Amino acid sequence: MLQPGDPIPEFALASSQGGEVRSSDLRGKRYVLYFYPKDDTPGCTTEACSFRDALSAFNDIGAPVFGVSPDDIAAHQKFVAKYALNFPLLADPEHKLIEAIGAWVEKSMYGKKYMGVQRSTFVVDPDGRIEKVWPKVSPEGHAEEVLAYLRSAGSAETPSVQNTASRVKKPSKKQPHTTRAKRKAEAPTKKASAKKPATRQTADSTKKPSAKRAKR
Repeated sequence: MLQPGDPIPEFALASSQGGEVRSSDLRGKRYVLYFYPKDDTPGCTTEACSFRDALSAFNDIGAPVFGVSPDDIAAHQKFVAKYALNFPLLADPEHKLIEAIGAWVEKSMYGKKYMGVQRSTFVVDPDGRIEKVWPKVSPEGHAEEVLAYLRSAGSAETPSVQNTASRVKKPSKKQPHTTRAKRKAEAPTKKASAKKPATRQTADSTKKPSAKRAKR
């Protein structure tokens, strides 16, 4: 399974809302990809409804949600209609993205082994890299868990924008120190120049009495 820092595999998957969702079109956004085994099964329904109920909060922070499973578009649309799901479900019947991201694994039930989807969730950052992974998800309350992470992780700005902002701020912090250093450097010069007139006046005052004595 891919880990934080890995690039998200390129994908173009049919959406339950029509058309395709492409990874290239999502660059510049932080988004959530959650992988689940099958439409309209108990755990998958609990998880989908959890994201449905929290979707307005995801929208408020600019992080769209996409569910991915091996089901086809017809199955997705029935699932969406039955539970009034308000976010896209992406069809991956050939397991292209599911396998590339590492969610297609060997499973076991009643002693029988088979290949299937490991319930898992990925947050993808605006640069197209995986930011956070939940490798083994418990459906109950998972949407709230993801939402809490996104809120604690801050804004959805790209890392490059954040770095640029920090670079701009650093010089402004140093400017007061630079000004003080200049003042300190200039201070001795001013004192020295202030002493010169005093020296001249003293010299003049010593010369005048000697001139009068010479006249006498």
